[in-house]
Amino acid sequence: MKLSVKSDYAARAILALARSQPGIPRKVEELAAEQNIPANYLVQILIELKTRGLVASQRGKVGGYTLAKPPSQITLADVLEAIHGHVFDTPAIDDPNCPGELRDAWRRLREKVVEAAREIDFQTLVEEGQRRAGMYYI
Repeated sequence: MKLSVKSDYAARAILALARSQPGIPRKVEELAAEQNIPANYLVQILIELKTRGLVASQRGKVGGYTLAKPPSQITLADVLEAIHGHVFDTPAIDDPNCPGELRDAWRRLREKVVEAAREIDFQTLVEEGQRRAGMYYI
């Protein structure tokens, strides 16, 4: 399974917003520079995330993007589904020419991947990042 750069950028944007002060909008240019994402591409991604209810936008001079709900309520599965529609998909699942036992194996794999992606929320990722930042090596 290979995920797109778009899904990586979407996850980075959500993580950056999760690390931000709640309720304070972040400008696209600021997020793009911080995450090393082309600003024009990030705008398109944020629009998709907004459509799925993961981010909210605010217009005006102090406008920008914020999370639409707490980071603990946004999972990696939510982000991947917003960008791709499915966390994991293969045409073989619906292909009548694919052997039934193999289709069942693909379904089981999809269930496990989705389950794992649903267990990863962005509040946990923020906390893991804070713990790592607090560590220092001798």
